Amino acid sequence: MELTNIKADFPLLVNRKIAYLDSGATTQKPFPVINAINEFYKNYNANPHRGAYSLSMEATEIYENTRTKIAKFINAKHREEIIFSKNATESLNLIAYSYGLENLKKNDEIVISIMEHHSNLVPWQKVAKTTGAKLNYMYINDEFEISDEEIQNKITDKTKIVGITHVSNVLGTINNIDKIIKYAHKKGAIVIVDASQSIPHMKIDVQKLDADFLVFSGHKMLAPLGIGVLYGKKELLNNMTPFLMGGDMIEYVHEQTTTYAPLPNKFEAGTQNVEGVIGLGSAIDYIENIGYDKIHEIEAEIVGYAIEKLSKIDYLTLYLTPNREHHSSVISFNIKGVHPHDVASILDNYGVCVRSGNHCAQPLLRSMGIDSTCRASFYFYNTKEDVDKLLEALDKAYKIFEKYITNSAKKS
Repeated sequence: MELTNIKADFPLLVNRKIAYLDSGATTQKPFPVINAINEFYKNYNANPHRGAYSLSMEATEIYENTRTKIAKFINAKHREEIIFSKNATESLNLIAYSYGLENLKKNDEIVISIMEHHSNLVPWQKVAKTTGAKLNYMYINDEFEISDEEIQNKITDKTKIVGITHVSNVLGTINNIDKIIKYAHKKGAIVIVDASQSIPHMKIDVQKLDADFLVFSGHKMLAPLGIGVLYGKKELLNNMTPFLMGGDMIEYVHEQTTTYAPLPNKFEAGTQNVEGVIGLGSAIDYIENIGYDKIHEIEAEIVGYAIEKLSKIDYLTLYLTPNREHHSSVISFNIKGVHPHDVASILDNYGVCVRSGNHCAQPLLRSMGIDSTCRASFYFYNTKEDVDKLLEALDKAYKIFEKYITNSAKKS
Protein backbone atom coordinates (compact mmCIF):
# COMPACT_ATOMS: atom_id res chain seq x y z
CA MET A 1 0.00 0.00 0.00
CA GLU A 2 1.25 3.49 -0.89
CA LEU A 3 1.63 5.46 2.32
CA THR A 4 2.19 8.98 1.01
CA ASN A 5 -0.98 10.33 2.67
CA ILE A 6 -2.58 7.86 5.03
CA LYS A 7 -5.02 10.41 6.42
CA ALA A 8 -6.67 10.68 3.01
CA ASP A 9 -8.07 7.17 3.60
CA PHE A 10 -9.97 8.37 6.68
CA PRO A 11 -12.92 10.60 5.81
CA LEU A 12 -13.38 12.03 9.31
CA LEU A 13 -9.73 13.11 9.42
CA VAL A 14 -10.22 14.79 6.06
CA ASN A 15 -13.53 16.44 6.98
CA ARG A 16 -12.52 17.57 10.47
CA LYS A 17 -9.31 19.54 10.87
CA ILE A 18 -8.35 18.03 14.18
CA ALA A 19 -5.47 16.20 15.83
CA TYR A 20 -7.25 13.01 16.79
CA LEU A 21 -5.28 11.53 19.69
CA ASP A 22 -7.86 9.16 21.19
CA SER A 23 -7.37 5.98 19.18
CA GLY A 24 -7.04 4.01 22.41
CA ALA A 25 -10.77 4.70 22.91
CA THR A 26 -11.75 4.09 19.29
CA THR A 27 -9.99 4.37 15.95
CA GLN A 28 -11.20 6.22 12.89
CA LYS A 29 -12.53 4.13 10.00
CA PRO A 30 -10.95 4.09 6.52
CA PHE A 31 -12.91 4.21 3.28
CA PRO A 32 -12.45 0.47 2.55
CA VAL A 33 -14.19 -0.46 5.83
CA ILE A 34 -17.04 1.98 5.24
CA ASN A 35 -17.37 0.79 1.65
CA ALA A 36 -17.44 -2.87 2.69
CA ILE A 37 -20.38 -2.20 5.01
CA ASN A 38 -22.22 -0.26 2.29
CA GLU A 39 -21.57 -3.07 -0.19
CA PHE A 40 -23.03 -5.63 2.20
CA TYR A 41 -26.24 -3.67 2.73
CA LYS A 42 -26.62 -2.85 -0.95
CA ASN A 43 -26.06 -6.36 -2.29
CA TYR A 44 -26.02 -9.05 0.42
CA ASN A 45 -28.28 -7.99 3.28
CA ALA A 46 -29.99 -11.07 4.76
CA ASN A 47 -29.86 -12.95 8.04
CA PRO A 48 -27.02 -15.53 8.06
CA HIS A 49 -27.84 -19.13 9.01
CA ARG A 50 -31.59 -18.41 8.78
CA GLY A 51 -32.67 -18.92 5.18
CA ALA A 52 -32.55 -21.62 2.54
CA TYR A 53 -32.69 -18.99 -0.23
CA SER A 54 -29.59 -17.82 -2.08
CA LEU A 55 -29.34 -14.32 -0.58
CA SER A 56 -29.26 -15.69 2.98
CA MET A 57 -26.72 -18.29 1.96
CA GLU A 58 -24.53 -15.58 0.41
CA ALA A 59 -24.73 -13.56 3.65
CA THR A 60 -23.82 -16.70 5.59
CA GLU A 61 -20.82 -17.31 3.37
CA ILE A 62 -19.52 -13.76 3.83
CA TYR A 63 -20.06 -13.96 7.60
CA GLU A 64 -18.33 -17.31 8.00
CA ASN A 65 -15.50 -16.45 5.61
CA THR A 66 -14.70 -13.55 7.91
CA ARG A 67 -14.48 -15.95 10.85
CA THR A 68 -11.94 -17.97 8.88
CA LYS A 69 -10.02 -14.77 8.08
CA ILE A 70 -9.85 -13.82 11.77
CA ALA A 71 -8.71 -17.32 12.74
CA LYS A 72 -5.87 -17.00 10.24
CA PHE A 73 -5.13 -13.44 11.39
CA ILE A 74 -4.39 -14.56 14.97
CA ASN A 75 -3.30 -18.08 13.95
CA ALA A 76 -6.05 -19.94 15.77
CA LYS A 77 -5.84 -23.70 15.27
CA HIS A 78 -9.55 -24.03 14.50
CA ARG A 79 -11.94 -21.49 12.97
CA GLU A 80 -14.55 -22.65 15.51
CA GLU A 81 -12.38 -21.08 18.22
CA ILE A 82 -13.44 -17.61 17.01
CA ILE A 83 -16.61 -16.37 18.73
CA PHE A 84 -18.19 -13.06 17.73
CA SER A 85 -19.36 -10.74 20.50
CA LYS A 86 -20.20 -7.07 20.62
CA ASN A 87 -16.87 -6.07 22.22
CA ALA A 88 -14.06 -7.22 24.49
CA THR A 89 -16.21 -6.44 27.54
CA GLU A 90 -18.85 -8.94 26.49
CA SER A 91 -16.15 -11.49 25.64
CA LEU A 92 -14.63 -11.16 29.11
CA ASN A 93 -18.01 -11.45 30.78
CA LEU A 94 -18.72 -14.57 28.74
CA ILE A 95 -15.53 -16.14 30.06
CA ALA A 96 -16.27 -15.08 33.64
CA TYR A 97 -19.80 -16.48 33.62
CA SER A 98 -19.33 -19.55 31.43
CA TYR A 99 -15.88 -20.62 32.62
CA GLY A 100 -15.22 -18.85 35.91
CA LEU A 101 -18.48 -19.64 37.69
CA GLU A 102 -18.37 -23.25 36.52
CA ASN A 103 -14.74 -24.03 37.38
CA LEU A 104 -13.86 -22.16 40.56
CA LYS A 105 -14.52 -23.16 44.15
CA LYS A 106 -13.88 -21.75 47.60
CA ASN A 107 -10.26 -20.71 48.27
CA ASP A 108 -9.22 -21.00 44.63
CA GLU A 109 -7.36 -17.90 43.47
CA ILE A 110 -7.91 -15.54 40.56
CA VAL A 111 -4.94 -13.31 39.72
CA ILE A 112 -5.20 -10.18 37.61
CA SER A 113 -2.99 -7.13 37.25
CA ILE A 114 -3.75 -3.76 38.83
CA MET A 115 -3.58 -2.40 35.26
CA GLU A 116 -6.77 -4.11 34.16
CA HIS A 117 -9.62 -2.28 32.52
CA HIS A 118 -12.76 -2.58 34.62
CA SER A 119 -14.05 -5.09 32.06
CA ASN A 120 -11.37 -7.55 33.16
CA LEU A 121 -11.73 -6.73 36.83
CA VAL A 122 -15.36 -6.26 37.87
CA PRO A 123 -16.54 -9.62 36.44
CA TRP A 124 -13.87 -11.38 38.50
CA GLN A 125 -15.02 -9.60 41.63
CA LYS A 126 -18.47 -11.10 41.03
CA VAL A 127 -17.04 -14.55 40.28
CA ALA A 128 -14.92 -14.45 43.43
CA LYS A 129 -17.88 -13.37 45.57
CA THR A 130 -20.16 -16.03 44.09
CA THR A 131 -17.71 -18.95 44.25
CA GLY A 132 -15.73 -18.09 47.38
CA ALA A 133 -12.53 -17.76 45.37
CA LYS A 134 -9.98 -15.06 46.23
CA LEU A 135 -9.12 -12.21 43.88
CA ASN A 136 -5.46 -11.19 44.03
CA TYR A 137 -3.53 -8.49 42.15
CA MET A 138 -0.12 -8.17 40.53
CA TYR A 139 1.06 -4.61 41.21
CA ILE A 140 3.38 -2.38 39.20
CA ASN A 141 6.82 -1.15 40.23
CA ASP A 142 8.23 2.39 40.02
CA GLU A 143 8.80 1.93 36.29
CA PHE A 144 5.11 1.12 35.72
CA GLU A 145 5.85 -2.52 34.96
CA ILE A 146 5.06 -5.88 36.57
CA SER A 147 8.30 -7.41 37.80
CA ASP A 148 9.25 -11.08 37.50
CA GLU A 149 9.18 -11.29 41.30
CA GLU A 150 5.60 -10.01 41.39
CA ILE A 151 4.53 -12.60 38.84
CA GLN A 152 6.14 -15.42 40.82
CA ASN A 153 4.85 -14.19 44.18
CA LYS A 154 1.24 -13.75 43.11
CA ILE A 155 0.67 -16.75 40.81
CA THR A 156 0.68 -19.79 43.10
CA ASP A 157 -0.43 -23.40 43.14
CA LYS A 158 -3.86 -22.15 44.23
CA THR A 159 -4.22 -19.91 41.18
CA LYS A 160 -6.76 -21.22 38.68
CA ILE A 161 -7.29 -18.16 36.46
CA VAL A 162 -4.92 -15.37 35.43
CA GLY A 163 -6.26 -12.30 33.61
CA ILE A 164 -3.78 -9.93 32.04
CA THR A 165 -3.96 -6.96 29.70
CA HIS A 166 -1.36 -7.22 26.94
CA VAL A 167 -0.97 -3.42 26.88
CA SER A 168 -2.17 -1.03 29.59
CA ASN A 169 -4.74 1.43 28.27
CA VAL A 170 -3.48 4.02 30.77
CA LEU A 171 0.29 3.55 30.82
CA GLY A 172 1.02 2.00 27.45
CA THR A 173 3.10 -0.63 29.23
CA ILE A 174 3.53 -3.80 27.16
CA ASN A 175 3.30 -6.65 29.63
CA ASN A 176 5.44 -9.75 29.26
CA ILE A 177 2.52 -12.05 28.55
CA ASP A 178 4.78 -14.80 27.23
CA LYS A 179 6.40 -15.09 30.66
CA ILE A 180 3.08 -14.75 32.51
CA ILE A 181 1.41 -17.46 30.41
CA LYS A 182 4.31 -19.88 30.80
CA TYR A 183 4.49 -19.37 34.55
CA ALA A 184 0.71 -19.61 35.01
CA HIS A 185 0.56 -22.84 33.02
CA LYS A 186 3.38 -24.22 35.12
CA LYS A 187 1.16 -23.60 38.15
CA GLY A 188 -1.87 -25.18 36.47
CA ALA A 189 -3.81 -21.96 35.76
CA ILE A 190 -5.50 -20.87 32.56
CA VAL A 191 -4.73 -17.40 31.14
CA ILE A 192 -7.05 -14.79 29.67
CA VAL A 193 -5.36 -12.09 27.58
CA ASP A 194 -7.04 -8.76 26.91
CA ALA A 195 -5.53 -7.75 23.57
CA SER A 196 -7.76 -4.73 22.99
CA GLN A 197 -4.86 -2.26 23.18
CA SER A 198 -2.26 -4.48 21.51
CA ILE A 199 -3.76 -6.09 18.42
CA PRO A 200 -4.18 -2.76 16.58
CA HIS A 201 -0.42 -2.28 16.85
CA MET A 202 1.29 -5.67 16.84
CA LYS A 203 0.95 -9.16 15.39
CA ILE A 204 -0.57 -11.75 17.73
CA ASP A 205 -0.16 -15.50 17.35
CA VAL A 206 -2.39 -17.27 19.87
CA GLN A 207 -0.77 -20.67 19.28
CA LYS A 208 2.73 -19.27 19.84
CA LEU A 209 1.54 -17.46 22.97
CA ASP A 210 -0.38 -20.54 24.10
CA ALA A 211 -3.10 -18.23 25.41
CA ASP A 212 -6.17 -20.09 26.67
CA PHE A 213 -8.47 -17.16 25.91
CA LEU A 214 -7.83 -13.89 24.11
CA VAL A 215 -10.26 -11.03 23.50
CA PHE A 216 -10.32 -7.81 21.51
CA SER A 217 -12.69 -5.12 20.20
CA GLY A 218 -12.93 -4.35 16.51
CA HIS A 219 -13.51 -0.62 16.95
CA LYS A 220 -9.99 -0.14 18.32
CA MET A 221 -8.53 -1.57 15.09
CA LEU A 222 -10.38 0.37 12.35
CA ALA A 223 -13.56 -1.77 12.43
CA PRO A 224 -17.08 -0.56 13.34
CA LEU A 225 -18.35 -0.12 16.86
CA GLY A 226 -20.19 -3.08 18.35
CA ILE A 227 -18.10 -6.01 17.14
CA GLY A 228 -15.70 -8.00 19.27
CA VAL A 229 -13.93 -11.33 19.26
CA LEU A 230 -13.41 -14.05 21.81
CA TYR A 231 -10.76 -16.63 21.01
CA GLY A 232 -10.73 -19.72 23.20
CA LYS A 233 -9.06 -23.09 22.94
CA LYS A 234 -11.54 -25.53 21.48
CA GLU A 235 -11.36 -28.00 24.35
CA LEU A 236 -12.19 -25.24 26.84
CA LEU A 237 -15.04 -23.79 24.80
CA ASN A 238 -16.57 -27.22 24.27
CA ASN A 239 -16.81 -27.74 28.03
CA MET A 240 -18.35 -24.35 28.77
CA THR A 241 -22.04 -23.58 29.26
CA PRO A 242 -23.45 -20.87 26.95
CA PHE A 243 -23.64 -17.36 28.34
CA LEU A 244 -26.64 -16.26 26.25
CA MET A 245 -29.45 -18.46 25.00
CA GLY A 246 -31.84 -18.17 22.08
CA GLY A 247 -31.81 -18.28 18.31
CA ASP A 248 -28.97 -19.98 16.41
CA MET A 249 -27.22 -21.46 19.44
CA ILE A 250 -29.84 -24.19 19.62
CA GLU A 251 -29.67 -27.73 18.31
CA TYR A 252 -33.00 -29.13 19.58
CA VAL A 253 -35.58 -27.68 21.96
CA HIS A 254 -38.16 -29.80 23.75
CA GLU A 255 -40.62 -28.59 26.33
CA GLN A 256 -38.33 -29.31 29.26
CA THR A 257 -34.88 -29.76 27.72
CA THR A 258 -32.59 -28.16 25.16
CA THR A 259 -29.39 -29.23 23.43
CA TYR A 260 -26.93 -26.68 22.11
CA ALA A 261 -25.44 -26.25 18.67
CA PRO A 262 -21.73 -27.02 18.23
CA LEU A 263 -19.03 -24.33 18.22
CA PRO A 264 -19.01 -21.51 17.33
CA ASN A 265 -22.82 -21.14 17.16
CA LYS A 266 -23.13 -22.31 20.76
CA PHE A 267 -21.98 -18.86 21.96
CA GLU A 268 -23.63 -16.69 19.30
CA ALA A 269 -27.27 -16.40 20.34
CA GLY A 270 -29.58 -14.23 18.27
CA THR A 271 -28.96 -12.25 15.12
CA GLN A 272 -25.38 -11.05 15.10
CA ASN A 273 -23.83 -7.71 14.13
CA VAL A 274 -23.18 -8.88 10.58
CA GLU A 275 -22.16 -5.45 9.30
CA GLY A 276 -19.63 -5.27 12.14
CA VAL A 277 -18.20 -8.66 11.17
CA ILE A 278 -17.93 -7.52 7.54
CA GLY A 279 -16.25 -4.29 8.65
CA LEU A 280 -13.82 -6.18 10.88
CA GLY A 281 -12.83 -8.39 7.97
CA SER A 282 -12.15 -5.32 5.84
CA ALA A 283 -10.19 -3.70 8.69
CA ILE A 284 -7.97 -6.77 8.92
CA ASP A 285 -7.35 -6.58 5.16
CA TYR A 286 -6.39 -2.92 5.54
CA ILE A 287 -4.00 -3.60 8.42
CA GLU A 288 -2.39 -6.51 6.60
CA ASN A 289 -1.98 -4.45 3.43
CA ILE A 290 0.01 -1.90 5.40
CA GLY A 291 1.77 -4.54 7.49
CA TYR A 292 2.52 -4.55 11.19
CA ASP A 293 6.20 -3.80 10.56
CA LYS A 294 5.25 -0.57 8.82
CA ILE A 295 2.67 0.28 11.47
CA HIS A 296 5.33 -0.19 14.16
CA GLU A 297 7.81 1.93 12.21
CA ILE A 298 5.37 4.83 11.82
CA GLU A 299 4.18 4.70 15.41
CA ALA A 300 7.67 4.41 16.86
CA GLU A 301 8.67 7.60 15.08
CA ILE A 302 5.56 9.57 16.08
CA VAL A 303 5.34 8.33 19.68
CA GLY A 304 9.10 8.74 20.13
CA TYR A 305 8.84 12.32 18.89
CA ALA A 306 5.93 12.98 21.26
CA ILE A 307 7.75 11.55 24.29
CA GLU A 308 10.89 13.52 23.47
CA LYS A 309 8.99 16.81 23.27
CA LEU A 310 6.63 16.21 26.19
CA SER A 311 9.49 15.10 28.47
CA LYS A 312 11.07 18.55 28.15
CA ILE A 313 8.01 20.38 29.47
CA ASP A 314 8.57 21.03 33.15
CA TYR A 315 4.91 21.67 34.02
CA LEU A 316 3.93 18.17 32.84
CA THR A 317 3.99 14.86 34.71
CA LEU A 318 4.25 11.83 32.42
CA TYR A 319 3.18 8.35 33.45
CA LEU A 320 5.08 5.84 31.33
CA THR A 321 7.84 3.29 31.61
CA PRO A 322 11.34 4.56 30.75
CA ASN A 323 11.90 1.31 28.85
CA ARG A 324 10.84 2.25 25.31
CA GLU A 325 10.80 -1.39 24.18
CA HIS A 326 8.10 -2.06 26.78
CA HIS A 327 5.96 0.94 25.78
CA SER A 328 3.23 1.11 23.15
CA SER A 329 1.31 4.07 21.72
CA VAL A 330 -0.33 5.58 24.82
CA ILE A 331 1.00 8.60 26.73
CA SER A 332 -0.76 9.64 29.94
CA PHE A 333 0.12 13.01 31.43
CA ASN A 334 -1.07 15.81 33.68
CA ILE A 335 -0.41 19.52 33.89
CA LYS A 336 0.71 19.88 37.48
CA GLY A 337 -2.02 21.48 39.56
CA VAL A 338 -4.71 21.41 36.85
CA HIS A 339 -7.57 18.93 36.58
CA PRO A 340 -7.32 16.74 33.46
CA HIS A 341 -10.91 17.51 32.44
CA ASP A 342 -10.08 21.22 32.31
CA VAL A 343 -6.97 20.51 30.26
CA ALA A 344 -8.83 18.28 27.80
CA SER A 345 -11.59 20.87 27.36
CA ILE A 346 -9.08 23.57 26.51
CA LEU A 347 -7.19 21.29 24.13
CA ASP A 348 -10.49 20.62 22.38
CA ASN A 349 -10.88 24.35 21.76
CA TYR A 350 -7.67 24.14 19.73
CA GLY A 351 -8.70 21.08 17.76
CA VAL A 352 -6.82 18.48 19.82
CA CYS A 353 -8.75 15.38 20.94
CA VAL A 354 -7.39 13.62 24.04
CA ARG A 355 -9.19 11.63 26.67
CA SER A 356 -9.35 12.67 30.31
CA GLY A 357 -10.53 10.70 33.31
CA ASN A 358 -9.74 7.40 34.98
CA HIS A 359 -9.86 5.44 31.68
CA CYS A 360 -11.94 2.65 33.26
CA ALA A 361 -8.97 1.78 35.45
CA GLN A 362 -9.75 3.31 38.84
CA PRO A 363 -7.77 0.79 40.95
CA LEU A 364 -4.64 1.45 38.88
CA LEU A 365 -4.84 5.21 39.24
CA ARG A 366 -5.68 4.92 42.92
CA SER A 367 -2.56 2.77 43.41
CA MET A 368 -0.57 5.54 41.72
CA GLY A 369 -1.99 8.14 44.10
CA ILE A 370 -3.97 10.05 41.45
CA ASP A 371 -7.60 10.24 40.34
CA SER A 372 -7.29 10.85 36.62
CA THR A 373 -5.01 11.78 33.74
CA CYS A 374 -5.08 13.16 30.26
CA ARG A 375 -4.27 10.49 27.69
CA ALA A 376 -2.97 10.88 24.15
CA SER A 377 -3.18 7.62 22.23
CA PHE A 378 -1.67 7.39 18.77
CA TYR A 379 -2.18 5.29 15.65
CA PHE A 380 -0.40 5.04 12.31
CA TYR A 381 -2.54 7.80 10.77
CA ASN A 382 -1.11 10.35 13.21
CA THR A 383 1.71 12.67 12.21
CA LYS A 384 4.34 14.89 13.82
CA GLU A 385 2.06 17.80 12.95
CA ASP A 386 -0.55 16.27 15.30
CA VAL A 387 2.07 16.18 18.04
CA ASP A 388 3.04 19.80 17.37
CA LYS A 389 -0.62 20.78 17.58
CA LEU A 390 -0.81 19.02 20.97
CA LEU A 391 2.29 20.86 22.19
CA GLU A 392 0.94 24.24 21.11
CA ALA A 393 -2.43 23.59 22.76
CA LEU A 394 -0.77 22.43 25.99
CA ASP A 395 1.26 25.62 26.11
CA LYS A 396 -1.90 27.70 25.72
CA ALA A 397 -3.68 25.65 28.37
CA TYR A 398 -0.83 26.11 30.82
CA LYS A 399 -0.76 29.88 30.29
CA ILE A 400 -4.49 30.05 31.14
CA PHE A 401 -3.86 28.36 34.50
CA GLU A 402 -0.32 29.55 35.20
CA LYS A 403 -1.17 32.28 37.69
CA TYR A 404 -3.52 29.98 39.62
CA ILE A 405 -0.88 27.27 39.75
CA THR A 406 1.75 29.75 40.94
CA ASN A 407 -0.51 31.17 43.65
CA SER A 408 -1.44 27.67 44.83
CA ALA A 409 2.24 26.71 45.01
CA LYS A 410 3.04 29.80 47.11
CA LYS A 411 0.24 29.01 49.57
CA SER A 412 1.44 25.43 50.03
